[in-house]
Amino acid sequence: MAFELKNVVPWGRNLSEYISMFSLTDSDLSKRIISFGDGPASFNREMTKLNHKVISLDPIYQFTKDELLQRIAETKETVLGQTRSNQDKFVWNHIKNIQNLEQIRMDAMNDFIKDFDLGKAQERYIYHELPNSTRFADISFDLGLSSHFLILYSQLGLDFHIESISEMLRICKEVRIFPILNLNAVKSEVLDGIVDYFKTNFIVDIESVDYEFQKGGNQMLKIKRK
Repeated sequence: MAFELKNVVPWGRNLSEYISMFSLTDSDLSKRIISFGDGPASFNREMTKLNHKVISLDPIYQFTKDELLQRIAETKETVLGQTRSNQDKFVWNHIKNIQNLEQIRMDAMNDFIKDFDLGKAQERYIYHELPNSTRFADISFDLGLSSHFLILYSQLGLDFHIESISEMLRICKEVRIFPILNLNAVKSEVLDGIVDYFKTNFIVDIESVDYEFQKGGNQMLKIKRK
């Protein structure tokens, strides 16, 4: 089935959030990083401005800047409305309220939009859809990230997750995935299966992080080569 923009709900996060979600140290930020399912995050633009190198992969990068802007406008109020209706499922600490959430997300997505055409030309934003193979050679990157995609969307099934993470680990020394809950803010149904599958040949850890917006969502999955 073809990937369609009408099925996408763009929602971007920033560098500060990535640092907290993935416990990224100064040393980590200087590594070769590839980030899967980045969507309209400002992570890549902010890292580039700091002279760090990041490649972002996402199916939405096949579309134009104008198409993405239109889709952001179409879906923004829906996302904010759903959050407003489920405020008890979130921790209003770093993000203070709905208005603050809107500002943070729109600032990140606007930064992304400003950078998108240049980033595509520089091959920092690359169209790719997991679990398909990437074009990169084995162990091309030190660190692979997945924010609010893998594990969160448990309905994609265990096989999808194993294939996707296997491809990430083919090209990365280490993979970090956040969060490990599903969309209902409970432990993801695929988490145990992922851990069981990879723990034999990799070092698998669940680590607490300094970020929690989804209530209980303050842990990441880390998988490293032995």
